[in-house]
Amino acid sequence: MTDEARKPASDEARSAYAVPLAGGTSGSGDGDSSTTSEFTLPEGTAPPRPVVGEAETTSEFALPNGLDVPQPPGGDAGGPASAFNTPRTYRAPVFTPPLGIPVVSLTKDVPWQDRMRTMLRMPVTERPAPERLRKAAEEDGPAVPRVLDMSLRIGELLLAGGEGAEDVEAAMFAVCRSYGLDRCEPTVTFTLLSITYQPSLVEDPVTASRTVRRRGTDYTRLAAVYRLVDDLSDSETATSLEEAYRRLAEIRRNRHPYPGWALTVAAGLLAGAASVLVGGDVVVFVAAALGAMLGDRLAWLCAGRGLPEFYQFTVAAMPPAAIGIALTAAHVDVKASAVVTGGLFALLPGRALVAGVQDGLTGFYITASARLLEVMYFFVGIVVGVLLILYFGVKLGAELNPDAALGSVERPLWQISASMLVSLTFAVMLQQERSTVLIVTLNGGVAWSVYGAMHYTGGFSPVASTAVAAGLVGLFGQLLSRYRYASALPYTTAAIGPLLPGSPTYFGLLSIAQNDMDAGLVSLSKAAALAMAIAIGVNLGSEISRLFLRVPGGSAGGRRAAKRTRGF
Repeated sequence: MTDEARKPASDEARSAYAVPLAGGTSGSGDGDSSTTSEFTLPEGTAPPRPVVGEAETTSEFALPNGLDVPQPPGGDAGGPASAFNTPRTYRAPVFTPPLGIPVVSLTKDVPWQDRMRTMLRMPVTERPAPERLRKAAEEDGPAVPRVLDMSLRIGELLLAGGEGAEDVEAAMFAVCRSYGLDRCEPTVTFTLLSITYQPSLVEDPVTASRTVRRRGTDYTRLAAVYRLVDDLSDSETATSLEEAYRRLAEIRRNRHPYPGWALTVAAGLLAGAASVLVGGDVVVFVAAALGAMLGDRLAWLCAGRGLPEFYQFTVAAMPPAAIGIALTAAHVDVKASAVVTGGLFALLPGRALVAGVQDGLTGFYITASARLLEVMYFFVGIVVGVLLILYFGVKLGAELNPDAALGSVERPLWQISASMLVSLTFAVMLQQERSTVLIVTLNGGVAWSVYGAMHYTGGFSPVASTAVAAGLVGLFGQLLSRYRYASALPYTTAAIGPLLPGSPTYFGLLSIAQNDMDAGLVSLSKAAALAMAIAIGVNLGSEISRLFLRVPGGSAGGRRAAKRTRGF
């Protein structure tokens, strides 16, 4: 036999550890080529050898013939069963819906406030990814620190202008998403703004913050900031970061639309018109206007000397009260209470009250608490200033009658005209754009008409009448803001001016000055109830407009964020 004949084929090669056949040999029976080993099993004790095909292999982990363990289903269709397959009785925990997360349709023909508010109230993992747009010539993507700084600067202007915390967060989030930063979380408190951006789950987050130190009322600047955010959120407008910084600098440098003397005259006209609302005549109008203008100039003088706003309100409340006391002491046949009440209308912090209640209703309790505390300080300052004058007036023998609050004056045409003048002058004092002054003036006239029809004609309580009138103000203001893609504040704040509780505040302070604490507290409680009715009514009107108008993602998807304020 030749070497080639004695050499086994490649697929017939045997190992020294192979189980020998009968006779103690291993192989094909050829003794010359067989190999024996001391580990060889005795003849007759070898287990049956499994049949092995040419394309199969054997393993020491293979099961013996006749021992079959049933495998649970779950492998690939038509594939072999595996020990790693999921058992039939195992039910995996559900982390996402079986059909995936519903797609939120954020249509572009709705205001950016609604779109950003919807996404802010969603979990980060469910937010739709932003459209990757190239802003101008930024080829390497946006610079994260600069985008965060831009969002903080815009948020600072909005918060300092009196905007609600939720709308400030929406604006900051809109700026970040416009430059492709989708995993952002803005946080707004009364004096601190912060925003955090996390590129991915495995990368370190980037956080920036900014402190709001100065506040000023300028709704023209507020409207300009809204237009800037609207342009940044527009997918068809490629606004670079440099262009956004340039426009923001122009907004900061712009002068107020009305000079200081115009604001002083507006304060006087506001006080005079408010005195007509509570039954004053021409003499009362002039006296209230002079007292308010003098108080406004004294407040400006205190501000220039660096005194806090508490003392500014205290000083501003003194001249109207002093003029009313002087007219009473001089036995002039006028309603001194109307003079003092008109002067208080120009000082009551209705804007801060509405913003504070709105923040509380939308879940920003820290900011709401700070705003309401600010309102309380302002109100206490007004109380201190008026009480000082009333106390000295009572000691000097001025005959002031708190029971005059029980009488009501019904002069519909005069009162509607006066209410519109109050709203007009409020708009000027808030530095609104001239294009919004006429609209907010008409809105204020509608508010007083509803209040007068319900209270004087229908006999409803003043609190309920005030709430309904303020609700209409909020509804119309929100509709106008959605139509113009702007903030609702310029259309609502000045319109609630005629509804402010100036008369109950004055008569409550007068009762306290005359040592009638019970009547004074009752009147001040009525003033607080009216103030809360105004704030809640304005917010409710705004929410009703959002509820019934088209929102992103349909009626259910757009409103699910309201669960945040239900306590669970």
